[in-house]
Amino acid sequence: MAAAAAILELDPSHERAGRVIDNIVRLERRIFPKHESLARSIHDELKRRNSGLIYMASSGVAGGDGDEVVGYAMYTCPTSLCASITKLAVKESCRRQGHGEALLAAAVERCRRRRVQRVSLHVDPARTAAVALYRKAGFQVDATVVGYYAPQRDAYRMYMDL
Repeated sequence: MAAAAAILELDPSHERAGRVIDNIVRLERRIFPKHESLARSIHDELKRRNSGLIYMASSGVAGGDGDEVVGYAMYTCPTSLCASITKLAVKESCRRQGHGEALLAAAVERCRRRRVQRVSLHVDPARTAAVALYRKAGFQVDATVVGYYAPQRDAYRMYMDL
């Protein structure tokens, strides 16, 4: 049975923020190839205006205090017209339990509250589970961006109108 989890907005000034960011950096390094990882630039990303990071912390671990990061999503709203979900990741042992869907819905909702008209993202077509998650949430493929991740490695640009 999956542990209960809460979705929280990262507050960089909170005493727990350093531990949360360390957990996210470890997940980034495990999940994404080095050139796609935000592990080295996460602090700069968090300083960007109109960006946010939400994370899911496990609160059901025996004796735990909710510091274990199960997954996270980063988003940016550079204009009132369009927002981007720049990262969405869930710890491998916690996948297929609805965490990614919950994080995606929470990120989209935060964009909606800012009265954004469209949310977009990029995803590797080979990540079929991610593509299926985005389609289920209502995202549509807008285009294939050739060489987005690397030569011979394309991306789908997907969007959802709010």
